[in-house]
Amino acid sequence: MYGSNFVDYVKIFCRSGKGGPGSAHLRRAKYIPKGGPDGGDGGRGGHVILRGNSQRWTLLHLRYKKHIFAEGGKSGGESGSSGKEGKDVFIDVPLGTIVRDGETEKFLFEVTKDKEEHIIVKGGRGGQGNLHYKSPTNQTPRYAQPGEPIEEGWKILELKVLADVGLVGFPSCGKSTLLSVLSAAKPKIGAYPFTTLVPNLGIVSYRNNQSFVMADIPGIIEGAHEGKGLGIRFLRHIERNSILLFMVPADSTIDLKKEYSILLNELQKYNPELLDKDRFLVISKSDLLNEKQIKEIDITFKSIPHSYISSITGDGLLALKDTLWKFMNHNNSENE
Repeated sequence: MYGSNFVDYVKIFCRSGKGGPGSAHLRRAKYIPKGGPDGGDGGRGGHVILRGNSQRWTLLHLRYKKHIFAEGGKSGGESGSSGKEGKDVFIDVPLGTIVRDGETEKFLFEVTKDKEEHIIVKGGRGGQGNLHYKSPTNQTPRYAQPGEPIEEGWKILELKVLADVGLVGFPSCGKSTLLSVLSAAKPKIGAYPFTTLVPNLGIVSYRNNQSFVMADIPGIIEGAHEGKGLGIRFLRHIERNSILLFMVPADSTIDLKKEYSILLNELQKYNPELLDKDRFLVISKSDLLNEKQIKEIDITFKSIPHSYISSITGDGLLALKDTLWKFMNHNNSENE
């Protein structure tokens, strides 16, 4: 995607293994010419299993591997021996991956924990051998159960970035610069729209060796919920952020409150539940403002919690981290 290794959407075809057939073998030995049934059960077919992996951050490894097949179970054998089970196939995915049915797009499940496993297509059960069909009226059954058939189908995998704080703003409002200053992340930065084409994650250091994760989401524009600009492809990443940090630059070419209102409106139209999240507003590039302008902005946003920062001078950055940390601790205490 856009020449990047970050891939957050793939469609894959998965096929489980067929169950092995049971055996209809009849026991034969030197002094037992007409022995009874001794056919074993067939082996289970292999599952295709999705597994959470905290070390992965992209679905790139699945971009060129569209078809994933598990192994079939083996046939049952004589002397009651069971067939070997088909080998399961594990697909490691980043945390925050959701899975939908490829045909109906119905939500199936979400992977949020490391080593968490979900069977995406189930292997067929092995068939029962003729040992199970012996009865007083049928001493030598010459039939066995076939294995269950495969399961197959297209599945959609979507990645939603997991982060404590998500940066929300128009292109070129200073999100990437802020992330680069607060963390060791090195996002692409430029004085033109849509510098950021993929979400960037950074770990922000805090007091007493504590830290939190911040995500720089590609810029939103008016009409993004309809697919304009980079569209809804990246709006979904905001859903997995605990706190939304709105950024409006001091040198905005439109009214600051109008810009903030447009951002809120786009999130509401995409998913109204996003506005239930904790949110905070910062006026970036505040080194361009004088005292009179700051007072005017304070009046404009008097009912909205806000602060001023400059990623260039460093003004307001420590206070911002304190504010975000309080938000996070408030959320954690409520969840306990």
